[in-house]
Amino acid sequence: MPFARLATATTPTRRIGLGLAAVGRPGYINLGRDHDLGEDRGVETLRARAHELLDAAHAQGVRYFDVARSYGRSEEFLADWLHGRPDVDDVVIGSKWGYTYTAGWRVDAEAHEVKDHGVGTYERQRAESAELFGDRLDLYQIHSVTPDSPALTDKELHARLADAAAQGLSVGLSTSGPAQSDAIRAALAVTVGGEPLFRTVQATYNALETSAGPALAEAHAAGLAVIVKEGMANGRLAAGHAPGAVRDIAEETGLGADAIALALVLRQPWTAVVLSGAATVDQLASNLHAAVVDLDEDQVARLDALAEEPAAYWERRARLPWH
Repeated sequence: MPFARLATATTPTRRIGLGLAAVGRPGYINLGRDHDLGEDRGVETLRARAHELLDAAHAQGVRYFDVARSYGRSEEFLADWLHGRPDVDDVVIGSKWGYTYTAGWRVDAEAHEVKDHGVGTYERQRAESAELFGDRLDLYQIHSVTPDSPALTDKELHARLADAAAQGLSVGLSTSGPAQSDAIRAALAVTVGGEPLFRTVQATYNALETSAGPALAEAHAAGLAVIVKEGMANGRLAAGHAPGAVRDIAEETGLGADAIALALVLRQPWTAVVLSGAATVDQLASNLHAAVVDLDEDQVARLDALAEEPAAYWERRARLPWH
């Protein structure tokens, strides 16, 4: 399993990964993008920014990189970076399939992505990812599984995924929405030939949305590697937007609100990797400080008190504009 390679890394930042959702396409729902990216969001500008972030992340000990078919050109940017650095052979690469990018490199598109978890989409997108990464792709995840997703019950799809796993590709899923726990537990029950199909789960967990925690603990106990996305709640836990408790603890520690938010995720015993969604090198450096934050029990209690009802959290997330 590729995530076993992360356990051999000795850098304190090995449990922090870099996701390219924020820089793989011109529009996304993270708060503060207008300031972070500015007006020039051409393909080559964002390609250069992605490569700069990847260089900085690798130099500072990050060893997991996360992309998706629907993140604009994120796979292309990462593949270009890998091809230009053949000496970089100590990283784990994960991507996701199940959404098709439809925005045409526009921020004001009516629809930015279209979801389909069918076998046909899997075969098409698997070929597209393979063309870019070859044998460098370690992990392929079903993107944003919800309890009603056919990906949880489609036996033909499961057989195709099991075939890919037999050839050395780790198979996982990501989850989204207020019923993440139900999707995770349903995924744990999926088997092919009597063996569990999924080896990783990627879920949203942060100080504001903690509902998936017990199910993620169960996944960890079952042997799955847990990847946490949206640890900063799409910017709601970053400086300028963070609740008072996060800002106060940041001041107490002398670090950024972002580092505090990510440190809370790293504190969970089931977390294998938490993703940084940094759009700038300075943001990345601040995020990576999470690896050395030591929250005390009082600070943890103050952060725990911030949790929202899942339905309210996801309703607010759905209203975030694409910037």
